[in-house]
Amino acid sequence: MRFLSIISVLNVLISSGFSIVGVLHPQAILPPSMTVTAAATTYALYAAARTLPLTVFVLAAVIKRARVPLLVLGFLAGLVQILDAGVGFYQGDLTKVFGPLAVGILQLWAVGRVLPTVSALSGESC
Repeated sequence: MRFLSIISVLNVLISSGFSIVGVLHPQAILPPSMTVTAAATTYALYAAARTLPLTVFVLAAVIKRARVPLLVLGFLAGLVQILDAGVGFYQGDLTKVFGPLAVGILQLWAVGRVLPTVSALSGESC
C-alpha cells in the first residue's frame, strides 16, 4: 500500500506540475515549432482543470489511508498518463511519450499489486 501511495502522489504531482507550467508558461510544453495561442492556453487550462482535483483527491486518500478510493484514483491517474503518452505520440515528441507511458505503467502495476489484498480483506471483488 505504501508503494501505491508513493507512486500515486508522485504521479499526480508530476501531472499537476506540468499542467501548472502549461498555464503559466505554455511555450515550455509546446513543440518548438509552435507559438503560444489562445488555444494552447485554453488546452493548458483544461489540463489543469482535470489534474488539480485528481491531485487533491489522491492526496486526501493517501492521508486518510483509504485503500479503495486510492485504488480507483490510482487507476484513473495511471490511465490519464497512458492517454498523455498518446498526446505525446500525436505531437511526435518521444520525451512526451516515454515519460508518461513509464509513469502510467508503473502506476497501473502498483494498483495491480494492491488490488488482490484489498479484495481479500473486504471479501468482495473490486
